[in-house]
Amino acid sequence: MTSLFAQEIRLSKRHEEIVSQRLMLLQQMENKLGDQNKEKASQRQAAENAFKRNLSLLKDVEAAEESLQTRIQALAPPEVVSLETLYWASVEEYIPKWEQFLLGRAPYPIGIENQSEAENTIQKEAAIASSNTVSKKPV
Repeated sequence: MTSLFAQEIRLSKRHEEIVSQRLMLLQQMENKLGDQNKEKASQRQAAENAFKRNLSLLKDVEAAEESLQTRIQALAPPEVVSLETLYWASVEEYIPKWEQFLLGRAPYPIGIENQSEAENTIQKEAAIASSNTVSKKPV
């Protein structure tokens, strides 16, 4: 009987050890869960702050863009608008020629003869301009 009583005491002590170890582990798990929840809340707050900051920056950029657009539109005289329109019309006209050249299907779109004509025109205009300045000397 003493052996049963000794075994009962030993089992009781082992049970108390297991229960205390269980309580300690439960407490550690609760602490860890609390820390994780605090970390998630901190991350959520940081994300919300970043979102607000980014939204504010986006609004600032959009306002600056709108301000620049209105300034550009207000300052563009009709001559500039006309030149811009002619420029883009010229670009659209030459796109197919350049496209074929870039694809290797056609020769260089602006020929040597056009370059020579342009040089001749520039030289003629320069000669006319220099003769005008010579004739405008004070008498």
